[in-house]
Amino acid sequence: MTEAFTETTAEYAYDEYAFSCNKTDIQEFGKIFLPIFYIAVFALGLTGNLMVVFAIVKEGSKKSITDIYLLNLAISDLLFVISLPFWASNTVRGWTLGTIPCTAVSSLYYIGFFGGMFFITVISIDRYLAIVQATYSLKSRTVKHGFLITCGVWAIAVLVSVPHFVFSQLVENDCISVFPQLLENIWPVFCNVELNTIGFFIPVCIICYCYCGIVKTLLTCKNQKKTRAIKLILVVVVVFFLFWSPYNVLIFLETLRHYDLFTSCNQIKSLDYAMHLTETIAFSHCCLNPLIYAFAGEKFRKYLYHLCLKYCPFLCFCGPCSRYQVTYSASYAESVVNSNITLNTSDQDGSVFI
Repeated sequence: MTEAFTETTAEYAYDEYAFSCNKTDIQEFGKIFLPIFYIAVFALGLTGNLMVVFAIVKEGSKKSITDIYLLNLAISDLLFVISLPFWASNTVRGWTLGTIPCTAVSSLYYIGFFGGMFFITVISIDRYLAIVQATYSLKSRTVKHGFLITCGVWAIAVLVSVPHFVFSQLVENDCISVFPQLLENIWPVFCNVELNTIGFFIPVCIICYCYCGIVKTLLTCKNQKKTRAIKLILVVVVVFFLFWSPYNVLIFLETLRHYDLFTSCNQIKSLDYAMHLTETIAFSHCCLNPLIYAFAGEKFRKYLYHLCLKYCPFLCFCGPCSRYQVTYSASYAESVVNSNITLNTSDQDGSVFI
């Protein structure tokens, strides 16, 4: 979490301007708004990402390199959403689980946050290699390399998460970060800068570069489905930017606040309310990842239909589902295995999603 989020969970009681700015209204608003939002994101994110995990694991040894990245993206989002009910409880009645669970839940949040951001970036790079550098990437885009890259991404996610949860402690029934005196002015700023750069700016630059190259390549090909592919790419980039950029702007403003650039009570309250709103938008992105990266695939939608038909047949006779009503036979399983990862990639890549 950002320092701003720590202040949210602590009901902003430890703000340096608290002596001159009454934040009772913000505290009451947070106690009502945040738990509802956290539980909603938890329910939606848990359901969608578990579907992705279940679909990939069910494929057994047939997983492609893209499936590996999507699986780990879903796991990252699950780590993130699992922490939200604990923060919801903390907002309403304080932290009741002790110091060790406080640190553990904080680490789950941060590792899930950075892991999700990094795997979205890795998926973008993988799509770029598969489409723009298809001929040269055949040897590098293997399942073995995918596992090695995945291990490296998790290691980096843990490493960059440590500064954010290493000082998590239980203080007066609140799970917050308590910094040593020598670091209390430097460490929060360092964490915010790290979030802005490693957690947003660098991934955005890589994602935009990769998808610009992909769009340029698709525009030159004669594939009849290139329009749909380009639209999906635009959705990925635009949604990512719209959901995360406001939150990162507020993190940057929160950093400036440490240098006394916002001193009036109205300014501080406005920043706090804005942080609530932008957190809501940003955290909701983990619920959309399954929709954007998995549910957009036609074969994965067919997979979900057959899953629904098997366990909830009374729900599968609606209009949207009926168009996927095909005989579940070896031909369907074969089509899943032999499908391309994307609309324009090498034929050797089979994935359950596209």
